[in-house]
Parts: sequence; structure tokens; C-alpha cells
Amino acid sequence: MSNEVKVIFANDPIVSENAAIKQFVANQKAGHSSLLIGETHYIVVKECKEKDMTLEKVRATAGNIARDVSAQKAETAIVEAEVLADAYTKLDKGSVLTAFAEGWELGAYQFVTYKSDVTAFQTKLHVVGDEAKPFVEAGKIRAAATAFSRDLMNELSNVLNPETFPEVLKNNFEGTGVEVNVFDKEKLKEMKMNGVLTVARGSIYKPSFVELVYKGDASKPLVALVGKGVTFDTGGISLKSGKDLSDMRMDMGGAAAVSGALTLLAKSNAKVNVVALIPIVENMPDNTSVLPGEVITYKNGLTVQVGNTDAEGRLILADALIRAGEWKADYIVDIATLTGAIVNALGTEIGGVFGDEELSAQMKKIGDQNGDFIWPMPLVDAYEKSLDSDYADMNNISSLGGAGSITAGLFLRRFVPKESKWLHVDMAGMMSKNSASGYYAKSATGYGARLLADFTTYVSN
Repeated sequence: MSNEVKVIFANDPIVSENAAIKQFVANQKAGHSSLLIGETHYIVVKECKEKDMTLEKVRATAGNIARDVSAQKAETAIVEAEVLADAYTKLDKGSVLTAFAEGWELGAYQFVTYKSDVTAFQTKLHVVGDEAKPFVEAGKIRAAATAFSRDLMNELSNVLNPETFPEVLKNNFEGTGVEVNVFDKEKLKEMKMNGVLTVARGSIYKPSFVELVYKGDASKPLVALVGKGVTFDTGGISLKSGKDLSDMRMDMGGAAAVSGALTLLAKSNAKVNVVALIPIVENMPDNTSVLPGEVITYKNGLTVQVGNTDAEGRLILADALIRAGEWKADYIVDIATLTGAIVNALGTEIGGVFGDEELSAQMKKIGDQNGDFIWPMPLVDAYEKSLDSDYADMNNISSLGGAGSITAGLFLRRFVPKESKWLHVDMAGMMSKNSASGYYAKSATGYGARLLADFTTYVSN
């Protein structure tokens, strides 16, 4: 028996014309069953009800199957393009093929670098049909970019830190159309990136700032993607308490998202004009750390009193937003694991987007299609005064008891250049999953890579 599996659906005659097999498949709780008929190993997928027929369902189904057959060490899985198209008749055929390939690759994702007895294994997907190839390839490119974001987020903070992160990005973009510019601590002093320099003071690692420049079409409007790169967040002197803090290595999820987005755009040869701006620091308590009460003077003249050193993300994003203004970006999207408040508001299945209302609505539509779900949130002007400081132009924390994600957005808005259209994405709830399901592993999600890449493509058309 060859070590391959055939993926079919419940309407296949092999199932529908055999009462016992049909009953067996129908009785399974999972969306697919593993069957051995004669010498052939089949995966039988239950019929998808029309109301559930979405691209996300396609991705999730593929992910669940890929994880299952990869665990069984099947070498190859074969599915016919026509069979896939017939199973999801309500959806565009090319989009189904791309979604299935994307979900397959991501469903089998593993981060096993530090497991001595595990070697990553993935069943190879083979989609039969001449016309399928470009769509399947597109899905694989999307998955690889998202997997790169996941790898960055999953990596240990002593391995991926402000000094090594730029090198990882240089290696990733070698041979692509992306130019990688790295600014070290001395350069940051010259550039007056005082938020980055202040937050980084307590760390043994020197801060850095990376610019990823991709000119797929320089005539298009310039899109600046800004990603928060805190490689570990202890909270600084305002130390986090209580729970397991190991996932604070994922506080660079925004940086991972923009890095993945640039990977996807470059590998797809997208006709866009984009720059990613990534401030990279570690937030540590030490005798050199910034203390609550200190005031930072930014390059644009604004002064910020540090009310809480654990609200550090907005302090480094402020520098990057000023930098986006120096680039004269037409559109700016910043993304960050910024506030616990967004998790309280939206939970762990959807991110929040603030800023330009028309663009927010459009981003929601894009997320509904590509699986990086997002919900438009308000910026309430009445809360502005809660950022007042007695000693500076503003405080980095609000005096309100609630609305923490909104006031964080209001803080950032003060650093956005007036001539740019701006969105702020708070992805704190989307950082990781607690269990494997669909095309997600029990680890980092890679959220934002697809969202930002597809948004950039949208505003460039």
C-alpha cells in the first residue's frame, strides 16, 4: 500500500452508494473521517451546508485534515480541483483552491525547534488539475508568509531580541525585492527616536529600528505599515504580575505581522509601494530603566510623561508614526499587541481597528474574506482630556477606569501626520491560540500578515 491518502467528499459514489460507509461518515463528530477501503486510504469530508460555505470554512477544513494526516505520517494527499470546486459551489473556484492550499500548509504548521524528540512532518498536498497550479501556489505563498510571522512570535526572547531580529529580517528578505535598512542605537540618537531609546534603557540589548522598503510599483500611493516590536515585555518598573509571562515574547506580534505582510507582497510580486517601520526594544526593569514620572521629548516637539512603564508600546510607536510622516506616507496602518482592554472588549477571535471610518469598514470586509477578522472601534474625542498630564503635553496612560484601547488609540493619533490616512489595529487578543483547531496550531497565530498585505493591495488599486 502506497503511503498516500485521497481526499473525497461525502457525495462521492464510494460513500453515497454504500449504506454502511454513508452511515459511518454521518455519525462522526468531526468534519472529516479517515477510512481504509481495500488498499486505499480515504479522507472523507462531510458535506458543507450552504450557510457555512465560506473561504474560512475551506481553510479550516483543509487545516484540520492536514494536521490529522500529517500526524499519521502520510506522505502525499491527493485531491481533485473539480471535486473541491463542486464541494463549495457557492464560492469562486480559484479562491477555493487558494484557500484550501493555504489552510493545508498552515494546519500542519509546527514549531518544534526546542523539542529534542520531534521532527516537523507535513503531508504534501497534490491538487490534480492543470488550471489549479497558480491558485495553489498563491495559497502556499500566503501560508508561508503567515508561518514566518508565527515563527517570529514563537521564537524565544533570548534568541529573537532587538540585536538579532534585524539579522533575521535580512536573511528572510535576501533575494527578494525588499530593501532592509537597519538603524542602530547611535543612529537612533541622531534621529531623535527618544521613545525607542527610553523604553530600551533597562535592557542588555541595544534597541534597533528596521525599515523594509518594497517598490513593486513606485507610482502607487505609499503605504507605511508600522509594527510594534517589543521582543519581551516585563512591564518594566511597572512590573507585570501574577500569571505566566512567557507569552510576553509575543509582544512583537505587530512587528511579526508587518514582516509577514512584506514577505507576502514581495513573494507575490504585488504592484504596491510600501514601507514597513519596525521599532524593536526589550522592556526590562533595571537600575537604568525609565521610571514612572519621567518625561520624553519627541522629535516633533510633543512631550509625554510616563505614567506607567507597561504602556510602552505606544511610546515606541509614536517614533515610528513620526517617521512615517518623514516618509510622506499616503496611508499609515500601525498594528500592535497594545492593550488588554481590547481583549475585554472583543475577546480572542477578532482584532480591533481604529481611525479612518471608511478604511476601517473596508478592512473589516478584507478580514472577513481572508480570515484575519477585525471589528471597527470608535475614537471618542470626549476621552482626550483623560490623557492630560500636570508636567507634560500628555501622559502615556489615561485617567479613566475603562476604554483603555480607545485612549491608547487617541494617544497614537496625536503623532499621526495630518496629511496621511491612518488606521490603528490592536491585535492583543489575536496573539496566540490555546488549542489547535482549523488551520491554527496551539501557538502564535501570525495574525495580521494577510490582513495588512491584502489591505495594502486594496488601497493600491
